[in-house]
Amino acid sequence: MIDPVVDLADVPDGAVFADVRYYLDGRLGRDAYAGGHIPGAVFVDVDHDLARHGAPPTEGRHPLPDPELFAAHMATLGISDEDLVIAYDDSGGVMAARLVWMLRATGHAAALLDGGLSAYPGELEKDPARRPPAQFTPRPWPAERLATIDDADGGEFVVLDARQAERFRGEVEPIDPRAGHIPGARSVPTRENVDESGRFKGRAELRERFAAAGVTDASDVVSYCGSGVTACHNLLAMELAGLRVGRLYPGSWSAYSHTDRPAQSG
Repeated sequence: MIDPVVDLADVPDGAVFADVRYYLDGRLGRDAYAGGHIPGAVFVDVDHDLARHGAPPTEGRHPLPDPELFAAHMATLGISDEDLVIAYDDSGGVMAARLVWMLRATGHAAALLDGGLSAYPGELEKDPARRPPAQFTPRPWPAERLATIDDADGGEFVVLDARQAERFRGEVEPIDPRAGHIPGARSVPTRENVDESGRFKGRAELRERFAAAGVTDASDVVSYCGSGVTACHNLLAMELAGLRVGRLYPGSWSAYSHTDRPAQSG
């Protein structure tokens, strides 16, 4: 399978670009897409296409959609079982990582565009891409790639918190009902996997970064964040670094903070 992160120069002809811009400050990714996107790129909506709706708060803000629903969304966008999807955003890939993880976890070819939208040197397009509906077969989410709340809170895994350090420490909590982190989790802010230009750090540097959090080749890892979106970036970064593929806790802090389980701060 293709590496989880690719340079623009290495993207083969025929790949499908996916614009997965998403913001927590009220801006709409679809508006950003309409303002200019890589030619031919389809827009993938994190809320609509990559999450299940109507779930209780204890399942988090972005629970994984049913495989049939995910497949239907991909098919409607014109993404087929055979397509290679290259996803990007304008924030170092931390949002687009959700789509890439979902596709790779179910055996589809997908990768992040290193450097994101800024890596594209040509003129951007404003007209929406229109691809014909495609055949995308539903595949179940593999159990070995997922973690439960008990896995994240049980002490058997190396648990990584992908949120910014101030949220991990409990100094601020702009979204969820409680501040802090899952007891025993280690802070590995996902946005620090990339440099100032939004490109991924070298494989050796990434390995050192995860080693500092206690992650080795043999580690069983659970990755979480606010709602199971940016946590995917840490999983892809570990894969890029040649480390054992970890598990995603989809509910993440948005689910955990709605329980009476203890929270840690500092």
